[in-house]
Amino acid sequence: MAELPAEAFLHSSTFFTDFKGALTEQFVFEQLRLDSTNRIFYWSQEQSQGEIDFLVQRESTIIPIEVKAAENLRAKSLRLFVSSCEGLHGVRFSLSPYREQEWMTNYPLYTAETALKKKQK
Repeated sequence: MAELPAEAFLHSSTFFTDFKGALTEQFVFEQLRLDSTNRIFYWSQEQSQGEIDFLVQRESTIIPIEVKAAENLRAKSLRLFVSSCEGLHGVRFSLSPYREQEWMTNYPLYTAETALKKKQK
């Protein structure tokens, strides 16, 4: 599970605090891969902190995805990526409720398996 040592599960009282982001990204990844039509990639900028948690390709459609495990919903890298690639619309999975913005749609984490299926229709 996210290549964490067994000791992290067994002996750490701060386990879910320390690894909350990684576990949340792993959860979303597992949900995305349930759909065999998803080709899932990771992207990061050379010489920069910018990254996109997942790029999902379905035929000729690319969906950039950011995953947030907290209420801090800044998605600076996602916004820059979407603005630099004409025609893209970002997706963020977080603890916040559904919300559409011009450049991005936020989905609650619990919808990770079905949100992209609805987006394609």
